[in-house]
Formats: sequence, C-alpha cells, structure tokens
Amino acid sequence: MKKNKGFNTGGVIVVVAVAVLLIIATIIINKANSESTNFKEYDFNTIIEPSDDNGQIGDNVKGDKNAPVLIFEYADFQCGYCARMNIWLNDLIEELDGKLAIVYRSYILSYHQNGTAAASAAEAAGLQGYWKPYADKLFNEQAEWSEASASERTELFDKYFTEVTKGKGDLEKFNSDLASKQVSDKISFDMGIGKRLGTITGTPSLFIDGKLIDFGNKNGSSITVNGETFSWDEPVSSTEDFKQLIKDIVKAKLK
Repeated sequence: MKKNKGFNTGGVIVVVAVAVLLIIATIIINKANSESTNFKEYDFNTIIEPSDDNGQIGDNVKGDKNAPVLIFEYADFQCGYCARMNIWLNDLIEELDGKLAIVYRSYILSYHQNGTAAASAAEAAGLQGYWKPYADKLFNEQAEWSEASASERTELFDKYFTEVTKGKGDLEKFNSDLASKQVSDKISFDMGIGKRLGTITGTPSLFIDGKLIDFGNKNGSSITVNGETFSWDEPVSSTEDFKQLIKDIVKAKLK
C-alpha cells in the first residue's frame, strides 16, 4: 500500500486515530506494567516465547537465538546512548560469528515523549517479520523522530516501514497493530520484567546470567562470569573498550 504524499482528509483521520490510540496505550502501559501477570512463571534469563501475558509476541532477538551466549538488553528507542550501543552490539554479533545473541526488551523512560510510540512501531513491524531492520532504522533516524509531533511521528514511522519492507509490507496492518492491545501487552510485559529486576537505573542496561554488566557506573564496577572476574575503574565508554569487555565476557562464558 503506497502512502499518499498530499494533504487529504482521510490521511488526517488516520493520523489522529493512531495518535489517540497510542495515547491510550501509553496510559495502559504506564499504569499496568503487567500488574496482573504472574512473573514468577517466567525465567527472565532465557528467551521468553509468545504467551497470553506478552500479547503472543515473544522476545525479539538480534542474532541467532540458538547462540551459546545470550545478553539481555533493556533499552529505549528514544535513548541516545541506546542508539550508539545498537551499532556496537550489531558489530559484536557479527564479529563473534554466532557465539552471541542479544535479547531486546523495551524499558521506556517516562520523560521520552515518543518512546512508547517507537517501541509500538517496532513491535508492529515485527508482526510482519521486520523487527530487526525497523529497530535499526529507529535508532539510525532517532534525531529525526524523537522530538516530532504525533502527526509528524506517524508519517515518519509509516515512511520507515515502507523503506525497511521495500514496499512489500502491509501499511494498513502496521498502523492497526501499532495501536493494538497485543502490542501494548508486549511492551507492558517487557516493562514489567525490567521493573522486577530492581537494578535498572537507566538505559541501556545489559544482563548476563541475571547479572548487570554495569559498564556505565561512574565509580567503576565488576562482574564475575564462570569464576572469572572483570573489573573497571570508570565508565566503559569507548567503542573498543566496550567491545573488548563483551568479548572477554563471552569468552569466559564459553569456557
């Protein structure tokens, strides 16, 4: 379905309808965070499959979900550092050649006005098999949409969907799914897990074996994997230092 470029009443109605539904979805997510879900039934350190609790949308995985090492990322598409981290993690998945996969879960910061909409768009794209390229597109184009109005944002998200699907995606379904209960349930489920971990203070937050890789701590930190301890005295902020830390952790995990 091609998107009309000119002004038309029907287009305005669609934009307004999607915006209103997203506002409602945001209220539901912020209020609930899956309060009715029994999270004790889930192992947060494994890939969670589709269920009624997550809107029948399982974990989104970058790389091979059967990779021997899984790192769990809690992130927000409107977070600038998450966009930078996305490039590093994509590189690491490729460089480590099947040894590492990243399990992505939404953890939306309350002051990011378009964070929920972006997460919803990514999940909607995922329902048609395009989560990874759409997620990358959101991070790559973050400066363009992060401060956009609701109508501008909707047009941009539609444009991104058409681009990543090369025009083969169903744009009408994308907009319907974006504002659906199914997608809001998935985001609420992710947020519920993040809140129950109790150690997330910002995004992105990375975990392995249930342990926080606290690379951004201003006082430094450490992590022990398979009996091997890795320590740092200040935030791990350079590309090469971060990549080396993750490579060392993966190597220790594989022993």
